[in-house]
Amino acid sequence: MKVIICGAGRVGYGIAERLSEEGNDVSVIDMQPSLIAGITETLDVSGIVGHGAHPEILAKAGADEADMIIAVTLFDEINMVACQVAHSLFNVPTKIARIRAQSYLAPEYSDLFSRENLPIDVTISPEVEVGKTVLRRISFPGATDVVRFADDRIVMVAIECMEDCPVVETPLKQLSELFPDLNATVTGIFSQGKLFVPNSSDQLHSGDLAYVVCDKGHVRRTLALFGHEEQEAARIVIAGGGNIGYFVAKAIEDYQPKTRLKIIESDRERAVALADKLRNAVVLNGSALDQKMLLQADIQDADLIVALTNNDQINILGSVMAKRLGCKQNLVLINDPSYQDFTKTLGIDAHINPRAVTISGILQHVRKGRIRSVYAVQKGSAEVIEAEALETSPLVGRPLREIELPPGIRIGAIYRDQAVIRPDGDTKIKAKDRVVLFAAAAAVRHVEQLFRVSIQYF
Repeated sequence: MKVIICGAGRVGYGIAERLSEEGNDVSVIDMQPSLIAGITETLDVSGIVGHGAHPEILAKAGADEADMIIAVTLFDEINMVACQVAHSLFNVPTKIARIRAQSYLAPEYSDLFSRENLPIDVTISPEVEVGKTVLRRISFPGATDVVRFADDRIVMVAIECMEDCPVVETPLKQLSELFPDLNATVTGIFSQGKLFVPNSSDQLHSGDLAYVVCDKGHVRRTLALFGHEEQEAARIVIAGGGNIGYFVAKAIEDYQPKTRLKIIESDRERAVALADKLRNAVVLNGSALDQKMLLQADIQDADLIVALTNNDQINILGSVMAKRLGCKQNLVLINDPSYQDFTKTLGIDAHINPRAVTISGILQHVRKGRIRSVYAVQKGSAEVIEAEALETSPLVGRPLREIELPPGIRIGAIYRDQAVIRPDGDTKIKAKDRVVLFAAAAAVRHVEQLFRVSIQYF
């Protein structure tokens, strides 16, 4: 597949890295020569220095042969115009744009990105996607990562195995026998710095991170089984009242009205605006690094601090300080990947990587076949994928025990007729089933083939 990426920043680099590793023909455009030099020196991609919306630059990148353009520069307007030019002059089939300004995405302007107006097939809003991720983490305390699939009926939770975890040193097959009515499947394990897809004879050990796919109604019981019985936060402090902070605060007010919420925002004008927009939240003007400000927010009584400023250092240090002052848990937004490997030693309970969230949102539209949703884990080492089975799929109609799945793939759950099915050897996948599975990076192409539309389908 021929793909053009406009923008060689962190998100653009991450997408280029994933797509080039999978053998796609990738061209990257950016106005900064240093970024293009960096990306072409480290990745197998073509680099063009120039304005991503200019026709001659798109032509130089091979737009006349491109299957897709992904515009992720820092400027919404450049992203939008790049997609328009790619459509009007080069007839590029698929156009994806990162849109950050929420005014473009307001419901009353939903026709803006239609084919007749601005022909953008997919818009990605990092702030909204990150905000949703934060809310999912808040909903299931004890999980280090949470993603929902199949109309929110299936959930993937990443759970750390504590020392007193009752499921450690037990073969996964035996866990299924011990808890036959628990609709949950361990699909991936991150152990001693390595991620692998387990088989039924593998065991979990203390300190491992398990990726478990389960029925939404069984998440809390699954967390308890792994030794996590943390209560949902009743008192939350949000550090940072930007777009993400406001999105999270507004959602908490709308859907968890009993939660006591306080926001610390350093910009006075922004703090006043937040106080006017929110009904019940207490908004404080100050720095999350100011101990007096944290105490004024009653951090010593808080169940959770969520640090969402644009500054990684403030997020990390403010969260560490909050815990030392008595806050029970912290959740931190971290942009710089170099900080993410030290979160444990720094005292960070859970963190969110905005780049990974944005890349996952884009990948589901890049994948071939009937792929409905994609979420990348462990810096792209694996993906959790939701795909729709067609009549021509080799998975359909036979017991799973008779199907030799490619290495690196484990099926976690099947969604059929609004019911969640935990797969076993006797399970038969039917046409139109939605299958949620865990796939190592090297196995993703096999997943695409398993769910690809065959010529016999037509």
